[in-house]
Amino acid sequence: MLRDGKAITVSGITREFGPATAVDGISFEVDRGEFFGFLGPNGAGKTTLIRMLTTLLKPTSGQAIVSGFDVAEDPARVRKHIGVVPQAMTSDLDLTGRENMDIYGRFYGIRSGERKERIEYLLEMVGLAPRADDLVATYSGGMRRRLEIARVLVHKPALLFLDEPTIGLDPQSRRVVWELLKKLMQGDSITIFLTTHYMEEAELLCGRVAIIDAGKIIAMGSPAALKAGIPGNDIVTLKVGGLTDEIIGAMEKLPFVHKVSREEDSLAASVDNGAENLPQLIDVVRASGGAIVAASVHEQSLEDVFIHYTGKSIREEEARKVSFLIGAGMPQRLGR
Repeated sequence: MLRDGKAITVSGITREFGPATAVDGISFEVDRGEFFGFLGPNGAGKTTLIRMLTTLLKPTSGQAIVSGFDVAEDPARVRKHIGVVPQAMTSDLDLTGRENMDIYGRFYGIRSGERKERIEYLLEMVGLAPRADDLVATYSGGMRRRLEIARVLVHKPALLFLDEPTIGLDPQSRRVVWELLKKLMQGDSITIFLTTHYMEEAELLCGRVAIIDAGKIIAMGSPAALKAGIPGNDIVTLKVGGLTDEIIGAMEKLPFVHKVSREEDSLAASVDNGAENLPQLIDVVRASGGAIVAASVHEQSLEDVFIHYTGKSIREEEARKVSFLIGAGMPQRLGR
């Protein structure tokens, strides 16, 4: 069913909402069995893209082939082969976890015996078997998210779409979901397409990542390759008293410094071997008349890749709070 081993093939896809372009002529491919991620800030076009790939929105132009079928010309066949976990929690609070999964299996016409066997297997896999007959209204946010993932696997989809699956969860619940997704990739033959604005999530889970901003793909590759593609292997951050352009100029002349950016009284320098060269950086700042207030060193991250290409940061606090009871992912006034 999948052509050339590709689970998704997207060619020049665009989606416009009136005068605004939410997704702007992007192209990419996802291999069968791959864990592929779209990383970007809110408003970058991630949800609009996933809604097109899951047949909920028609592209303005371009083409997307999902599980071997055109999303615009054959949406019914696409839907038979995919599972979708949207941002919002959509499970029925007045039903038990098992009842939610059973209804979903009935929608796909799965026979009773097979359905029950599959549900038991999935409930065990996501760690919800002991609470399977409790009302979903009694579940925590992390439990509900695990139920959402288990539910869309009842019909054994070849391709799973996850739109910001851990948004709104506390750090502990987020990590439980991450472990579930890693286990899922090891256990079942499935392709996963993830959208997220959490750098750690993309780096931990995804074999390849496309970084998207303002509706365009600005970089794509494995997390390691993306980080290797920007200069320096470390970021040294210095908070400097009496910061001047002279200090910045002196730092930029050092052979191991590739780039220096300033934000108020702090400097972030892309450098080789940050821990080893930190003392020399401090000496240069002091020799140029500055005073070191604080210093830190960290390895390049996907956040640094995003800053390198866009000059701005993906900030965790920008996460839009999504109600667990109300549908999310609908285009905003100018589209997402």
